[in-house]
Order: sequence, then structure tokens, then C-alpha cells
Amino acid sequence: MTVFDAVKGRRSIRKFLPKEIPDDIIEKLKEALIWAPSAGNLQARRFYFVFNKETKERLAGAALNQNFIAKAPLTIVACTDSNIGLHYGERGVHLYTIQDVSASIMGMMLVAHELGLGTVWVGAFYEDEVARILNLPANLRPVAIVPVGYPSAIPRAPERVSKDYAIKTIR
Repeated sequence: MTVFDAVKGRRSIRKFLPKEIPDDIIEKLKEALIWAPSAGNLQARRFYFVFNKETKERLAGAALNQNFIAKAPLTIVACTDSNIGLHYGERGVHLYTIQDVSASIMGMMLVAHELGLGTVWVGAFYEDEVARILNLPANLRPVAIVPVGYPSAIPRAPERVSKDYAIKTIR
């Protein structure tokens, strides 16, 4: 599978098989997260790998009862780290850290797809509740929840806007 194939073939998966993810694959997902680019190579991001059923159920509740979160074998909570982001001031805390997390998550999602796993990027949740559930320190802000597992169903590709609409070329 080429990277381009992975980009075009990856889908948001919300239905998972009740099958554990082998440890070697978990390690590849971790590698993908930490090798993503980051502002100034400060790597202002932290990730929580949640396997505990009760914790995943609580996270699903904090995510507006998106119960597929609890049904995935693994749920990753991605956080920005404002202590590190402060190196670049307010822009670092409020933008660069989010970009760092986003680059990490996208890379990990493509690796997961290559390995036969499904993922979905969840942004609808109560940050304060997720922080309480995971007992996060004040410098960590949860910005994404990503359930990971073997898909039980793969949806069709959704429509995309045209390249002419989305991209303006300036020569």
C-alpha cells in the first residue's frame, strides 16, 4: 500500500470487531505518533492509550455518548502540553501544540489503516470531563479521542468537494 493509497482508502470506522490488537502493532502505532513533525521539534503532545473497559465507557459518556468509543479495543486520547508549547508564547500554546497533535494523529491513523486497523477522529467531547477521567495535570489539554480496532464494517467513501473549490493556485 502506498501512502497515497492509505490517504484515499482510510475511512472513519465506528464499528469494531471484539479482537485484541497485538502488542507489536500497538508499538508501531506509538512509533507513528512520536515520529510526526512538531513545531521546533518541541513535541508538545502526550497520548494516553486506554484499554480499560470502564475508563473507555466513561470517555464515551464524556463524548456525548458516542458508545463506539467504549467498544474499540483501544482508545487513544491525544493531548497538547502547554508547558512545552509556552516556548513559542500564546501562538505555541493555542496553535502549534494542536498542530503537533494533529500531525501525530493523522500519521498514526494512516499506519493503523496500513496494518488493517480502523480509526475515527473524535473531537466532540467535554474536555474538562475527559481531563477528570484521566486525571490529567493542568498543562495537558485533551483535543482528540481516537478509537482503534479491527473494523467490522467499512463505510463507502464520502463525497469530497472539487479540487478547484478547495484549492486556489497562485503562480
